[in-house]
Amino acid sequence: MLPLADQVLELLSLERTPFWTYAISALLLAALALLLRPLLQLLGLFHRYYVNCQRLHCFPQPPRRNWLLGHMGMIEPCEEGMVRVSQLVAAFPNTFLTWMGPFLPFLSLVHPDYLKPVTTASVAVAPKDYLFYGFLKPWLGEGLLLSNGQRWGQHRRMLTPAFHFDILKPYVKIFNQSTNIMHAKWQRLVSLGSPSLDMFEQISLMTLDSLQKCVFSHSSNCQEKPSDYIAAILELSNLVVRRQHRLLHHIDWIYYLTAEGRRFHRACDTVHRFTADVVQQRRLALSCMGREAWLQAKQGKTVDFIDVLLLAKDEDGQELSDEDIMAEADTFMFEGHDTTASGLSWVLYNLAHHPEYQQQCREEIQELVKDKPLEELEWEDLSQMPFTTMCIKESLRLHPPVTIISRRCTEDIKLPDGRIIPKAGHILSAGNICLISIFGTHHNPTVWPEPEGLIQLGCVLRPGQWVTCPDVVFQEAQ
Repeated sequence: MLPLADQVLELLSLERTPFWTYAISALLLAALALLLRPLLQLLGLFHRYYVNCQRLHCFPQPPRRNWLLGHMGMIEPCEEGMVRVSQLVAAFPNTFLTWMGPFLPFLSLVHPDYLKPVTTASVAVAPKDYLFYGFLKPWLGEGLLLSNGQRWGQHRRMLTPAFHFDILKPYVKIFNQSTNIMHAKWQRLVSLGSPSLDMFEQISLMTLDSLQKCVFSHSSNCQEKPSDYIAAILELSNLVVRRQHRLLHHIDWIYYLTAEGRRFHRACDTVHRFTADVVQQRRLALSCMGREAWLQAKQGKTVDFIDVLLLAKDEDGQELSDEDIMAEADTFMFEGHDTTASGLSWVLYNLAHHPEYQQQCREEIQELVKDKPLEELEWEDLSQMPFTTMCIKESLRLHPPVTIISRRCTEDIKLPDGRIIPKAGHILSAGNICLISIFGTHHNPTVWPEPEGLIQLGCVLRPGQWVTCPDVVFQEAQ
């Protein structure tokens, strides 16, 4: 170090005294330490990555596109992509490994026995992964979908009354009203000579109409006329899916510079303004009337989701804040409309392909409503249509509205065959990501004989026969 210090002294035209010699040496040592620290950290990251790769070698993987992209683009968010998933499951019926780029592995689990160790693990061992869920946070906040651990448990307990039968029963009338509006619209369009209808778009508006009435007690008549709030929710749903499949858009500052990022921001503002206005107005009314008077005024009326959230208290008497209520309301509007619309659309699609089952469903429903003046189903009827229920369940097996969920393994998890999902090790995150493939499991030929098409439905719907689902224990996400 001293010869280098002498050179620096000479370069700076400083006198070669012991003070300057030791001062320059100390500065050079400090600079070297600053350079070595990130280098050692980088070497440590690559060592973890190497060890993780070695531990993941026991899991099979399909051929990569190339070393840089890995398997990116192999499974597109479309019907062809789902066909590709079925092909992968047929080749790898338990689990398989894919890579996003050169550094980020995903372990897909596609068999019930292999899902179980992850789905039953505690939240500390297999928490939610925010690589994809995180895109929803600016919109949904810390609602049940995105929260974890103690906060999730506290809010889930506080929301339990919202799922009580006495709360849900009056909603059937709202569902009937929204469906009647949709049917009237269809009849009008058909009478005007419309050759076809976009079923998913129509049903999405119906589910949003229903949810807006159940969550906010608000009727926007969105099935008949445009609504800024409803349009914003539909746009946000589409933008989130598009962002997941564009790697550069995963980086926030890049995404919000793009046209889609700016649209996402504007749509979030629209949704948040509407929800905030409803919550603040309802909070003000509750404060003015008082809790007891408020409850008296609600007797005999439909209690909506905002009412339940405003009245909710935990074990210590703590209420939800306005921000908490907004997050839960926005979460239910998102989760409730899209999944329900998708499920209903596929049920109608599958029944249309099997008119004999469609006719049996129609006869079953007609038998239930034949003596009713309005020909509408009521709460008590929902348990009296076993054939229709089986058709719905089989359609959900074939086309689940949510095809995949993800968990991050923070501890080693042992699989039934003895292989280990390693807890961590790669460069971009602290824990390997497991993709719990609902679609893959539902189309696994080692679980379901003849999993594609509705051959399974033909077996399941023979009188007096049921298909026994695999014995899987799913612990509710925390």
